[in-house]
Amino acid sequence: MTTRNLTALDFNETIEGNGIVLVDFWAAWCGPCRAFAPIYDELSAEHPDIVFGKVDTEAQPELAQAFQIMSIPTLMAFRDQVLLYAQPGALPRQALAEIISQVEALDMDEVRRQIAEQEAAVK
Repeated sequence: MTTRNLTALDFNETIEGNGIVLVDFWAAWCGPCRAFAPIYDELSAEHPDIVFGKVDTEAQPELAQAFQIMSIPTLMAFRDQVLLYAQPGALPRQALAEIISQVEALDMDEVRRQIAEQEAAVK
């Protein structure tokens, strides 16, 4: 699958309507973003079952603000609407492939149980 440009209009729908969604927050003027883009695109072609989204922080400042993006590129990984990974910095191919493998391997029932426990402890 190719990467898909996400906007404020379709961001939530994309997260809610797909199992695994990776999101690259980027900008055209950002050198590390441009260096990371071919790696991201290459892995999107190798994982057609995963949605690879891109948010242009210049065109979508409200999304960048909502996710408190302070540095780009920032990669986020969602699975079953749960944010599992959010880190700034361009990744080498192997690191991105490892993140994808880890997200795919997670037991989401266990993740949801842990989230519920944390939320209960806060109350």
